Amino acid sequence: KQWYQRRVRGDFKEQKSAANFPSHSGPISALAFSENGYYLATSADDEVVKLWDLRKLKNFKTISLEDKYNVRSLTFDNSGHYLAVAGPDVRVYQISKQCDLITTWKAHTQDATSVKFGPNVEYLASVSNDRTLKFYSSPTASA
Repeated sequence: KQWYQRRVRGDFKEQKSAANFPSHSGPISALAFSENGYYLATSADDEVVKLWDLRKLKNFKTISLEDKYNVRSLTFDNSGHYLAVAGPDVRVYQISKQCDLITTWKAHTQDATSVKFGPNVEYLASVSNDRTLKFYSSPTASA
C-alpha cells in the first residue's frame, strides 16, 4: 500500500501515468478503490466488472454480468471484502478468488445510480433515477 501511495503521489507531481490497465472492450463507466489500497474495481460497457490487485498491478478476477447490464456505480466496504454494484439492480459480491454474489435487490423502478456501504457494513444505501433512496439491511449477515 505504501509503495502504491508513493508512486501515485509522485506521478501526480510529474504528471506521468503510474500504471495502465488495458482490458475492457468498451468505455469505462465506473471505478472504485478499496479503502485498504489493495484493490481497484472497474466496469465498462462490455458488461463486466474487473478487479485489479494494485500490489501486483494485474487483473485477478472478471465478473461477467448479464447482456446490456449498465453499471452506474461501484463501491467497496471499508474492509475491502465486499463490492457493491449499482445498475438495473443493486448487488453485493464477496471479494475472494471466486467473488461470490451474496445478494441482489431489485427495489428501484429505474436504474440505481449510486450505492454506498454504511459503517461496518451494517447497511447499504442506494439512490436511483426513480428519485428514491433505499436502505438495505446488512448484505453480509448471511455471508
